[in-house]
Amino acid sequence: MAAANSGTFFNNLRRSFTDVPFDKIRDRQLATPAQSENLQSLVVNELKIKKHNATEGLLWLVRGLDFTAQALRHNISNPSDELSTSFRNAYAGTLKPHHSFLIKPVFSAAMSATPYRKDFYAKLDNDPIKGRQELEIWLSALEERVSILKQFLGRKEAKW
Repeated sequence: MAAANSGTFFNNLRRSFTDVPFDKIRDRQLATPAQSENLQSLVVNELKIKKHNATEGLLWLVRGLDFTAQALRHNISNPSDELSTSFRNAYAGTLKPHHSFLIKPVFSAAMSATPYRKDFYAKLDNDPIKGRQELEIWLSALEERVSILKQFLGRKEAKW
């Protein structure tokens, strides 16, 4: 899919996540591969040594993926809504409650840069039907993984 070609919006969104410590997940996995066979074991083993850098990175990664999944699901389910509406709704229900007053305007600006619906879907694939089918498959897989990780992060063993 050519979603990465949707330019300004995704570049702005990516920039708004630059302070999130995603690299901490990778650093932990590289430092302790035998104890990091999957994200859940990585978190459990990190918390055993009273650290939570990678765990916090995972929490923010899951929030960001949930935001993306909810926005795209809303947009697929509401074919008359523009992407900006879908992303604003998803932001309100996922990331906004965790952001400070300094970060909220950055996301507001990013939402203003969303491509038009017709342009976004046209760039997914030359065949609009195939593009939407591929997006649906990808999105369903993303939703499944986000659900698994949210359930795990809600359990006592994943708290610091």
